[in-house]
Amino acid sequence: MNNDKHQILLNLNINAVNHAFSTGQIWGSSDGAEVRTIYSPVDGLAIADATMATNDNYNQTVAKAADAFKTWRNAPAPKRGEIVRQIGEALRRHKDDLGWLVSYEMGKSLQEGKGEVQEMIDICDFAVGLSRQLYGLTMNSERPRHRMYEQYHPLGIVGIISAFNFPVAVWSWNAALAWVCGDVCVWKPSEKTPLTAIACQHIAQSVFKQNNVPEGVSCLVIGDREIGELMANDHRIPLVSATGSTRMGKAVSVAVAARLGRSLLELGGNNAIIISENADLNIALTGAVFGAVGTAGQRCTTTRRLIIHESIYDAFKQKLVSAYKQLRIGNPLDEHNHVGPLIDKAAVSLYLKSIEDCKAQGGSFIVEGGVLEGAGYESGCYVKPCIAEVENHYPVVQHETFAPILYLIKYKTIEQAIELQNGVPQGLSSAIMTNNLREAEAFLSGAGSDCGIANVNIGTSGAEIGGAFGGEKETGGGRESGSDAWKVYMRRQTNTINYSSELPLAQGIKFDL
Repeated sequence: MNNDKHQILLNLNINAVNHAFSTGQIWGSSDGAEVRTIYSPVDGLAIADATMATNDNYNQTVAKAADAFKTWRNAPAPKRGEIVRQIGEALRRHKDDLGWLVSYEMGKSLQEGKGEVQEMIDICDFAVGLSRQLYGLTMNSERPRHRMYEQYHPLGIVGIISAFNFPVAVWSWNAALAWVCGDVCVWKPSEKTPLTAIACQHIAQSVFKQNNVPEGVSCLVIGDREIGELMANDHRIPLVSATGSTRMGKAVSVAVAARLGRSLLELGGNNAIIISENADLNIALTGAVFGAVGTAGQRCTTTRRLIIHESIYDAFKQKLVSAYKQLRIGNPLDEHNHVGPLIDKAAVSLYLKSIEDCKAQGGSFIVEGGVLEGAGYESGCYVKPCIAEVENHYPVVQHETFAPILYLIKYKTIEQAIELQNGVPQGLSSAIMTNNLREAEAFLSGAGSDCGIANVNIGTSGAEIGGAFGGEKETGGGRESGSDAWKVYMRRQTNTINYSSELPLAQGIKFDL
């Protein structure tokens, strides 16, 4: 590791090799704990070692969080918001270093790494305003001299399971809202990207400590699937927010439902852009290419299918081929490059298998894929973004592949295009490129896109924190971030106050003694 990289890690307080962090404290190497070396997909070099949590570590952490909740829930919401504001300011101060670490540990471009930190800053700003408007409702009672209203209370411990592709932003979407709602958080990041999580834990914990907040409001547990399973089955955690594959989400959902807990699921996407004959093709090209190759195709909102009108299909296909020839693939810390590496060699294997499956099922590649080798590609994680002509029903097209593979599909009518768009099990993000008002409104109507996100003349990838984020069908149905997503982090209570001298019963029931 060169001196610049080492200094950035020091700036972020990640200089405790062989340690992971929980509730602001350092775990030493405990009996039975695994020490895992974390490698960067950028250059294949070791960044640091992290100690995986044991079951005892996990239980100690949850107990600490439960104790902290008893104090934190009683702080006025605007006071909680003020502390979240300070966390946002701390993230601003560390934006460049933390953005670099996101890029180096995960492999996304430096611009995207810094953008992810900006998302954390933005959600803190959103949460600060929210802390003064956690509103309920007042309604009229049918009984005289009675007042009836609804209010929201903190749930307790929120368990957060996040994925490697957005190693810190999705945590912040949950944590910032949960904190202002009066909840405490236990976070299990992806075991592939623990160092960015450790950095964020340090930043948040330092702010809580400065404000004399008890340890346990912000907790971190580094571990594998077993830790996630403990969290899903833990009666002490009323809400588990999980981001990842549909397979993982189904397992979490079953475990949480079995104990009548709540789950917030953000799972797979199989996102399409419909490109109409009425589209601005320059806008469509930019949206399609960024959506398909951004983060090397490892976003849940990545554009995986282009549904193109037959009258412009050949012309737009040629535009795509020309654009792909201009893509620069390489070190994501070099801001001149468009595409960085996949997260690891296991992801590369899945990418190669999907290409083989596509060809076996009848797909025809117009831009070939493959693994890049040679100087600058020593990690073995760099692959070529590729494009295939397919039919929507191919099994490989029906599944989400976390890699830069783009499928082209031809359509005749807008009704057929919408049917193709909806004809996959997932339902996260969707878009249409058109200047035709009727097509746009048809796409946004109840008979249009069945996804949680539907855009017009914007690609599928890239969401602002002001809107609720999430999808339908096998995407899980959860909503995070903006709008009224805060309500999932609270319990709802209906209150009726009788200020009369009598006790009239509802529905006119008489019960005289």
